Amino acid sequence: MRIFGDADFRFIEARRKAYVFSGTVILIGVLAMVANVFLIGSWQNYGVDFTGGSLIQVRFQDDVLANEVRGAITGSVDVTRFDQINEFVIRAPLREKASVDAVRNEIESQLAAAFGAGGFEIVRTELVGPKIGSELQTKALLAILFSFLLTLIYLAIRFEFRFGLAAVIATAHDVVITLGFLAVFRLEVALPTVAAVLTILGYSLNDTIVVFDRIRENLGKKGGRKEDQVALINRSINETLPRTVLTSGTTMIVLIALLLLGPAVIREFAIVLILGIIGGTYSSIFVASPGLVEIQRLWGTGEPKARKRRPEPATV
Repeated sequence: MRIFGDADFRFIEARRKAYVFSGTVILIGVLAMVANVFLIGSWQNYGVDFTGGSLIQVRFQDDVLANEVRGAITGSVDVTRFDQINEFVIRAPLREKASVDAVRNEIESQLAAAFGAGGFEIVRTELVGPKIGSELQTKALLAILFSFLLTLIYLAIRFEFRFGLAAVIATAHDVVITLGFLAVFRLEVALPTVAAVLTILGYSLNDTIVVFDRIRENLGKKGGRKEDQVALINRSINETLPRTVLTSGTTMIVLIALLLLGPAVIREFAIVLILGIIGGTYSSIFVASPGLVEIQRLWGTGEPKARKRRPEPATV
């Protein structure tokens, strides 16, 4: 069975509604970021990786679950399993006028109350300073901007500059919406979250390239350049729709299973990826392709115009 095998939707004609929808979602996200600056002191809810804090590695004698360790400690902490089965890394945020030793002693006493004084061993204790967290924020932003630049260069060479510009606009759309979602629900932003955002960039770009490749293929057919561009782009989207839906659907099944059955530590990672898959599929149809139409209307298709032949001199 071929899903959407005979699809004939007019996606480009609905682009203005898509613009309003995207603009509304982006505006809500931006307002949430501004509100977070006044309410929590930063535009995102950064985790220990970015704000700095104490990192404590603990090895237990008996089998222990991460949720049990997390439940034994008061306050906001992040608990992840290390290489060994009963070895965990506890990340606690920085506290005013609290030294690393004080945080360690507090966590150690809480673990002793829950598991017994001889039931665990603290392997190492480290401090992640706010300066390192600030550097990580800068590097994460540079990684995203660098990916935009490479995308534009690649598509300008592989296709045409207008295709690259439309793809960058769609990818930036996905990133802004994802950041807005994180700000609205104040999900913790850690290094896995940055990895999820970069994964979204790759997925969104891949989905957009599939559509653009079909557009280029249809343009290369006989009479393709003379065909109405809106109709040609609509046809290209409909022809790739089965692949888009099946790929997104199967990926979503895996991510939903990861969200429901996976450990709590990767919850934000799975949520961001699910949102990114939905946004990437939406943007490749309702942002990248209509963006290509708008770019063509503003600057043309980029095709060189045929030169007028000079009249040959008369011969006697």
